[in-house]
Amino acid sequence: MGSKDGRITIRVPSRFLDAIDFLVEMDDFPSRSEAIRTAIRNLVYDRVEFVTERLDKLRKAETSLAQLEELRKQYLKK
Repeated sequence: MGSKDGRITIRVPSRFLDAIDFLVEMDDFPSRSEAIRTAIRNLVYDRVEFVTERLDKLRKAETSLAQLEELRKQYLKK
């Protein structure tokens, strides 16, 4: 399956654009686009990891609550 690039238009504060231009001028990135692609990629990977960890914790908590409820039913019958 081939990769399709999309195009977006964003507005950013001039201080961020100046910083990106500085990084391009210092040859840290070949272009503004590449700097922004790298920033987006890093953000997405970091957020996916964060959200995945949070979901795992939520699943574990739900499992623990279900086990606790079963124990309560089993040992605290009225």
